[in-house]
Amino acid sequence: MKPNSLKRRKFLKISSAFLASSTMAGGSLSFNQHKSLKAAQTSEEKVVPTLCELCFWRCGVNAHVRDGKVYKITGQEQHPLSNGRLCPRGTGGHGLLYDPNRLKHPLIREKVNGKEMFRKADWEEAITLVADNFMRIREEYGHGSVVTFTHGFGASFLKILCASCGMISAPSYAQCRGPREDAFKLTFGHSVGSPEALDIKNSQYLVLIGTHLGENMHNTAVQDFADAIGNGCRIVVVDPRFSTAAGKAERWLPIRPGTDMALLRAWIRILIEEELYDRPFVEENTVGLEEVREGVQDATPENTAALTGIAAEDIIAVARDLGRYKNHALIHPGRRVTWYGDDTQRERAIAILNALLGNYRRPGGLFKQNKYGVPKPKFPIAIVGERKFVSRYPFASSVPASEILQQTITSDPWPVKGWMVYGTNMIHSLGNQAQTIEALNQLEFMVAIDVLPMEITSYADVILPEHTYLERYDDLDDRSFRVPYVGLRQPVVPPLYDTKSGYEIAKMLSEKMGKFDLFPDDVETYLDGRLREVNSSLAEIKEKGVLKKPEMDFYRKPWESLKFRTPSGKIELASSKLKASGFDAVPRYTPPQENPPGYFRLLFGRAPMHTFGRTANNRFLGELMPENELWVNEITGKDMKLKPGEYVYLINQDGVKSKTPIKIRLTQRIRPDSVYMVHGFGHTHPELEQAFGRGASDADLITHLDIDPIMGATGMQNNFVTFTRKA
Repeated sequence: MKPNSLKRRKFLKISSAFLASSTMAGGSLSFNQHKSLKAAQTSEEKVVPTLCELCFWRCGVNAHVRDGKVYKITGQEQHPLSNGRLCPRGTGGHGLLYDPNRLKHPLIREKVNGKEMFRKADWEEAITLVADNFMRIREEYGHGSVVTFTHGFGASFLKILCASCGMISAPSYAQCRGPREDAFKLTFGHSVGSPEALDIKNSQYLVLIGTHLGENMHNTAVQDFADAIGNGCRIVVVDPRFSTAAGKAERWLPIRPGTDMALLRAWIRILIEEELYDRPFVEENTVGLEEVREGVQDATPENTAALTGIAAEDIIAVARDLGRYKNHALIHPGRRVTWYGDDTQRERAIAILNALLGNYRRPGGLFKQNKYGVPKPKFPIAIVGERKFVSRYPFASSVPASEILQQTITSDPWPVKGWMVYGTNMIHSLGNQAQTIEALNQLEFMVAIDVLPMEITSYADVILPEHTYLERYDDLDDRSFRVPYVGLRQPVVPPLYDTKSGYEIAKMLSEKMGKFDLFPDDVETYLDGRLREVNSSLAEIKEKGVLKKPEMDFYRKPWESLKFRTPSGKIELASSKLKASGFDAVPRYTPPQENPPGYFRLLFGRAPMHTFGRTANNRFLGELMPENELWVNEITGKDMKLKPGEYVYLINQDGVKSKTPIKIRLTQRIRPDSVYMVHGFGHTHPELEQAFGRGASDADLITHLDIDPIMGATGMQNNFVTFTRKA
């Protein structure tokens, strides 16, 4: 049976009866009420180490449990990512655990008396329905006809299941840091990584280009930034908006949006022409200097000033400061770098600048990190014959989500008829919502796995509710870092509802799909087996929370010979791979799209107390920031007759209007040609009681995407908006 036989897949509300809770009074406590709980009420208290999941930094946290309830979350002193400190999101993580709007039971879409609705189901029925439909689709349409979209650490076991069953798993890298990673691979032979291999805390001169340190709140990076400030680091911020980081800078360069490449090329030109680069390092460890010299001849300070709106003397001054500090200067490569469609080449320009400074493995520069090194078990990988997803973009590390959507719509080169969506609200994250909904309408079956009823879950045939991160184990966190470590996520309280972990869901599905021996009987056995390979155990890490090795000695020695995993074995200032594939070996400037008359470029970013759209329903964090605001320059506001604090709707260049209104904030801290909002608000799912209708969603207005031709990133910042008071 094909569950979705209608021509159009409908957004369904989930009955509030399925979301109501009579079991957890803690769900109704406000942030201030939690703070006022007295120790005198304690009959039993414990502290359990685990990993945060309010963003994807995965800091080590201590959950403080009293009478079976989490009442406080603090940073693990011994964990190298938190160092005893947390951001506002991390401290409010139990707001997710006790969210009364959580998904509490499996739900199945069905049609009753001509009306579609969700009904409560047990796990056996729900898992069987998912497995049967995935196997039916694979039998009818072949391998590759079912795709998984994942975002989050808990998906690791589902990815193993996908690989064993011939289902592609599409990550979100093309919407975030993918261009950066591919650009640095092309230049240095390895990526920047996450957490980033940047020695910020020891930098003496730091340039931030659209990098919102202090607002995106990646914990260790912000701590390093604070240390750099305390150590007297000189900071330059290039941004159309006066960000939090700009408040710490000696120079704010309010660049015209889309002209960052022009500025970077000018700095490259000055470093080379005035011989301010690290000549011994460049001569010994790079190739392509003369090709770069020739390729940036047009990037004079005067030409660049006309393009960027930044004074020529400021351009020259920063370049000369970079040359002065050389090895101890750093141009930060950013994190979400999907902006204008030339993103890989812009990141290449940043990589070239850092190479010219000779800051590789020097204090304050770039370095290469190592993992702790827990061996991974070998899982079977399905043989899928000729059907392999290969991106049309030659340097894509994996197939971008936009290509999967397009193939779902067109069935070219083969049909995609089933989706599994884990922890990612694609309606709010991909841009071009119309394309996402068109793709959803082509599906025969979709399952959503989530903690909360997000917009995407309402398009599903089956909704599988997952434990929150405070109720489950996940795989070991063994990522590269300057202090090699292994972190453990473990349950700190028993599950509150009829939910399951990613491991349990993957295991149940694998058995229903005939993969009976894919996973051990329980996740504890799996984790303990991995840890035994490094002479540890699950019992040890449960108590400690983290295993560590000494901090790496990653600074290079004067006599050390460097090797890079590039075709030349050196840092490639001019990329041989790009040249061989028909792209510019040296980054070239392309003018950005102009603002239509009466429209303003839409910029968006993060706030310290929220992560994407995942935390907008968290009552603790909602008290700190209940909605977003639209930053509008005071001159623009006067011209458009806008008043501070009034609510307006936004209409973009394609005539698409925001679904919800947004509050106006008039400020001098943004260019007159641009507006800015924090991403993640404007939710339209009515069961998100805290988030529903608060603020506006930038995703509603991102109808134009500029695809990076090198690796397929979706540039989202060539959209423009104007204002209306009409609903």
